[in-house]
Amino acid sequence: MGKLVAAAVVALLALTMGLVTVVATVGGVGASGAGGSGVVGSGTSGSGATIASRSGAGGQAAVPTAWLNLYQEAAATCPGLSWSVVAAIGTVETGSGQSTAPGVWSGANSAGAEGPMQFEPATFAAYARVGPGGVRPPSPYDPVDAVYSAAALLCADGAGSAGRLWSAVDDYNHSGSYVDTVLTLALAFGQDPGIPGTVVATLTFAARQLGTPYLWGGTGVGGFDCSGLAQAAFASAGVVLPRVAQDQYDAGPPVPAGTPVEPGDLVFFGDGPSAVDHVGIYVGGGEMIDAPHTGAVVRFDDAGWSGLVGATRPG
Repeated sequence: MGKLVAAAVVALLALTMGLVTVVATVGGVGASGAGGSGVVGSGTSGSGATIASRSGAGGQAAVPTAWLNLYQEAAATCPGLSWSVVAAIGTVETGSGQSTAPGVWSGANSAGAEGPMQFEPATFAAYARVGPGGVRPPSPYDPVDAVYSAAALLCADGAGSAGRLWSAVDDYNHSGSYVDTVLTLALAFGQDPGIPGTVVATLTFAARQLGTPYLWGGTGVGGFDCSGLAQAAFASAGVVLPRVAQDQYDAGPPVPAGTPVEPGDLVFFGDGPSAVDHVGIYVGGGEMIDAPHTGAVVRFDDAGWSGLVGATRPG
């Protein structure tokens, strides 16, 4: 775990300025395809992005439209801060206010945190902001005040800078796994703000395995191989996948040729549609999470490996 997402952070910040290219189209995807290699196209999105529906990945967008707008507006108060980082924190903390757990709308959780952005009282008092339409005095339970205050805290800790983003998120919650998860979801939101909850769950599981040893045939006990990781990540979201990469590829459903690869898609590599030998979980910004080989760990990798066969969109 730790700083394995450092390279992806740089990609994330570039993505918010529209500078990142991603693996965008594949030829002959899925069991019915004719093979072919991937080509590179332009990535999407950043500040001002809108939620769009996603065919093949059912479910409501994980970030409600009102919260998306709020994250974007609050992040704009801090030069260089990506709204997707703020959105990822809100998603990890309380599902953008959708959680009904203690401490979200009243009281505190077992750690003393309050509100949809889960502030400790002393921290909120130090960074409290009243956003447009917020309440006075500022309240950690008011969504506007909470999100604007979170942006203020992140900004004060240097989250507008690529070099300080890791430490800024770590200061929000002192856990390497937490930072891995936030930055993974931020990368995904930055490419597609409309990802559904199933994709959030899949990527959250994968992010929490970063640093886990590769284990041939591994499905979680002692480590993962590439398809074991994919199977377990999708199972966490209630999606059943076959066990090995070839069968996962054949199961589809395929991402049609010429269609952008999106966060949560599976990307497959090998010598052709009938000779698939590796799979990764696409995150965004040209990055995937995979378990690559013996001696390695679950990690971020460039999704532009040679031998790209195709992609599928389970769920």
